[in-house]
Amino acid sequence: MSKGTLTLTIGLFVMLVLGVGFWVMPPMTASAQTQSNAPELSELDNAKSELRGVIERYVADRGSLTRSYPVESSPLRQARFKQFYADWLAQLGKMNFDAMSQDGKVDYVLFRNHLEHELKQSELEGKALAEVAPFLPFAQTITDLAEARRRMEKIDSQKIAALLNDLNKQIEAHRRTVEASLRTEPGKVKRTIANRAAQNVSSLRTTLRTWYGYYNGYDPMFTWWVEEPYKAVDQSLGAYGTFLTERVAGLRSAEASPTMAAAGGGAGRGAGGAGGAGGGGGQRGGLGGAGGGNFAGGGARPTTARAGDSSDIIGDPIGRDALMVELAAEMIPYTPEELIAIGWKELDWCEAEMKKASRELGFGDDWHKALEHVKNKYVEPGKQPEMIKDLAYEAIDYVEKNNLVTVPPLARESWRMEMMSPERQLVSPFFLGGETILVSYPTNTMAHEQKMMSMRGNNPHFSRATVHHELIPGHHLQGFMTQRYKPYRGLFSTPFWMEGWALYWELLLWDRGFPKTPEDRIGFLFWRSHRCARIVFSLSFHMEKMTPQQCIDLLVNRVGHEVDNATAEVRRSFAGSYGPLYQAAYLLGGLQIYSLHKELVDSGKMTDRAFHDTILKENRIPVEMVRAILTKQKLTRDFKTNWKFYGQVTAQ
Repeated sequence: MSKGTLTLTIGLFVMLVLGVGFWVMPPMTASAQTQSNAPELSELDNAKSELRGVIERYVADRGSLTRSYPVESSPLRQARFKQFYADWLAQLGKMNFDAMSQDGKVDYVLFRNHLEHELKQSELEGKALAEVAPFLPFAQTITDLAEARRRMEKIDSQKIAALLNDLNKQIEAHRRTVEASLRTEPGKVKRTIANRAAQNVSSLRTTLRTWYGYYNGYDPMFTWWVEEPYKAVDQSLGAYGTFLTERVAGLRSAEASPTMAAAGGGAGRGAGGAGGAGGGGGQRGGLGGAGGGNFAGGGARPTTARAGDSSDIIGDPIGRDALMVELAAEMIPYTPEELIAIGWKELDWCEAEMKKASRELGFGDDWHKALEHVKNKYVEPGKQPEMIKDLAYEAIDYVEKNNLVTVPPLARESWRMEMMSPERQLVSPFFLGGETILVSYPTNTMAHEQKMMSMRGNNPHFSRATVHHELIPGHHLQGFMTQRYKPYRGLFSTPFWMEGWALYWELLLWDRGFPKTPEDRIGFLFWRSHRCARIVFSLSFHMEKMTPQQCIDLLVNRVGHEVDNATAEVRRSFAGSYGPLYQAAYLLGGLQIYSLHKELVDSGKMTDRAFHDTILKENRIPVEMVRAILTKQKLTRDFKTNWKFYGQVTAQ
């Protein structure tokens, strides 16, 4: 190796170690160099609850049942799960609640609340399926085939071939019937219902494909009889799904794998899933996820998201009654109308503060001009990762120096950074966080307008308000702690705790003067306004009081979003991968923890560090239950939510 080559190799190695690129090497302090890699034994989770084993067994049993009944729309599955939840609820009622520890009582209330919610959710899902049943008269035939295979029943390939042949004719005939009804009664079918029906067709097509793959090639008689009839049915299902998507729901579709799929869209119904910050996980899904996705994989052609176009945003409003069910499950004792009033009130406060900062910058009360000034202070291409790294360590140093929360050395060391794809940015125009922070910034493939919107929307002052939200003390620290303390409580995961905690730090740091310049305050206020608007538009949408376009207009006019970024935010909100309360949960959950901080820390009953550390160690549960733990509240077996964390509210 020549001297020049050796020098270049060493230089590249040094650049990697110093964190150039996407991998971030945290600065190593002297104390960190000598610190043990193993935690003190006293730091381990030794909490005991009479319900821990019960909950862990329930989760295991539910997983077995879910895998045994994979067809979500199956009446047999629905009946089996209703019985499952009812049986567990009956067993829970036999336990001696009064003899339990406080942790046990909290878990009892949480578990009972979960089971009651699942039973109510089953009823609502049944109604949702009934709405699309007229579009799917052939569904039971496909479901029966899948469930017979699951029971390992012997098949008659010749009869199966005849059944599929008849099924194909039925699908084709029904498509023509729906097409004829469109001509005679145009506009009769709601786009949301048609879109949901298309998703169900996608699911049924996938179910049939899995069924066919089980026998094909392994049973020569099956393949000889069934191959051609199956192909015909598969093509008919695809054509019918595309017909529902394009002709009835009015969506454009694409032949190839879509932006929405690449961006993490999905139809997901049911009670929360895995995922969440730091891999910690999930949210209470609620009926229709966040209102139904535009892509459910395997049936109709997937729809595409295009810059400057909002026609693909349909969603699936769940209605006020279903919202009330979800609010009860999340232990939020306010109506949707009262929560919308809170959103408007907080938005008005943000605008008043925005005008104060605008005046400091010389723009008078024209805060839109002040916001433009801040947006245009973006960093040049290639500098965004370095800027975010600096902001991340600024936040970590701040909370440690001010003794606000414990940051385990491994949590500080283990976060990482990656860049977000241009396709995903059409749904998530700002960075996302957890153990890995995903940086949203333009690439050379974007059009000029999209490049400018991305840079302006991710300027340093906006980012300074949210990097700590995504990493430490926000989502990364949450994920780190919830994996280590009372992980069994992940069953009760709620965005009001997960997103509320990260948002709460924006409120607390504002009060502590963390944003020192008017530009930084505008950055904080922009995001706070955004979360206020989320309460208003998400709940209003689900009560069918706002359309997706009106939601976009609210973000542009009252928050100051770029049009494409506002469109992406609304698309993300209603694409189906979030529960119906998820977007409202950011600020509302933050206000819950903020109110609790005033009650316990401002009063001198707890220190900041003790308050924050305790919350993290109780895992991701409804904040009212966190309050019950911290205040040692006396709980009853039939406890119902009653904590008016925002005081009395008058609905507008």
